[in-house]
Amino acid sequence: MPRAALTGTRIRERRAQLGLKQAELARSVEVSPALLNLIEHNRRRVSEPLLIRLAAALQTEPAILAEGAESRLYDALRLAAAAERPDPAGTAPPPPELDRIEEFTGRYPGWAALLAERQERVGALERLADALGERLAHDPRLSASLHDVLSAVTSVRSTAAILAETEDIDPDWRARFHANLHDDGERLAHAAEALVAYLDAGSDEATELRSPQEELEAWIARHDGRPEAADGGDGGKQDGEGNDGGGDAETRIRTAPELTSPEARALARGWLARAEAEALALPEPAFRRALAEIGPDPGRLAARFGAAPLAVFRRLAALADPAPGLVLCDGSGTPTLRRPVEGFTLPRFGAACPLWPLYLALIRPGQPLRATVEMAGRMPARFLAYALCETRWPEGFDGPPVVEAGMLLFPLDGPAEPGDLGVGSTCRVCPREACAARREPSLLTG
Repeated sequence: MPRAALTGTRIRERRAQLGLKQAELARSVEVSPALLNLIEHNRRRVSEPLLIRLAAALQTEPAILAEGAESRLYDALRLAAAAERPDPAGTAPPPPELDRIEEFTGRYPGWAALLAERQERVGALERLADALGERLAHDPRLSASLHDVLSAVTSVRSTAAILAETEDIDPDWRARFHANLHDDGERLAHAAEALVAYLDAGSDEATELRSPQEELEAWIARHDGRPEAADGGDGGKQDGEGNDGGGDAETRIRTAPELTSPEARALARGWLARAEAEALALPEPAFRRALAEIGPDPGRLAARFGAAPLAVFRRLAALADPAPGLVLCDGSGTPTLRRPVEGFTLPRFGAACPLWPLYLALIRPGQPLRATVEMAGRMPARFLAYALCETRWPEGFDGPPVVEAGMLLFPLDGPAEPGDLGVGSTCRVCPREACAARREPSLLTG
């Protein structure tokens, strides 16, 4: 069954659902009724700006008018089909008929919606399991809390064993053991309460910021990567909704709700100073014109402005549309900034995949890298990656070199190609079994 609804037909059906007359809709989007009539009968193409105005007037999304609400259903069903693993023994049912998804959806819309909803739920649970597995393995605060609990349990057990197995204990020593048992019991109770409170806090998005680095990333993300532009006209004043106000940089940092620790505010000062300098060297209007003219190649943009490539990386992450992913790290490989992009999973704790171009750039300072990578997953995603490592000598040539590497990630459409570099998030949750760089078994295989 082909997709029957075309863009014009969807516009007409949505207008009828809202009870709007054709002339009313035409007037609201500033076109003639005659043109709208041709569009609704699929005799004229709809420009993107007009489609956006129509979607706003019809209280829906442009993608639903352009593709139909069923397109998301098709994607969810394809993801459910991709989740089926191969069965060498041949005992499993036959594979799903991908070429009949539209027919299945048309004949049984209720079952299709139910299956798609279940698939979304399974995907959410899998992501939660991955995050919890990574957290159990690498979260230092969780490890310390568990250590406190186990230490208290061991003390209670040892004291109780002495009291139970020793018949003749001096009354004074027995009293001491009882006091130790009471103190250890209190310590165990406090440690258990702290552990439960810490785990419960994980469900609250506001308390998910565990480190100064994460506080910084949340602050940058709230300003779409441009905290230096959060002046009075952009950031507004502190209004009870967590908006840090305009004014000087120190005021914006001090009033930012994400920056709760002195360490995070210190990181923000360094980031803001650098971002403001880069905004002067790469002014937004000129940068956007260059981006439209020569594309998002960071090397060509750096040559156009005479700027450092990593400065261009940061401006691209802030100004390109759609925004690419960005990961920065220092010479140890520790991420110093993570701006995610859909489909490319960035680990929160522990080391990332050693095959990322970011880390390949670290061993080739000054040599630019461009690669097409495929992120492992149930539905693998492809990205065009740019990576570079820069070296600085802040203490002069006699001092130690300081290196910083960056990686930009632009999403790509289309199937995987032979030259793609297969990467994962981190070994612990990567499904690629045959990987020469694997350092530990995956929780997802075996």
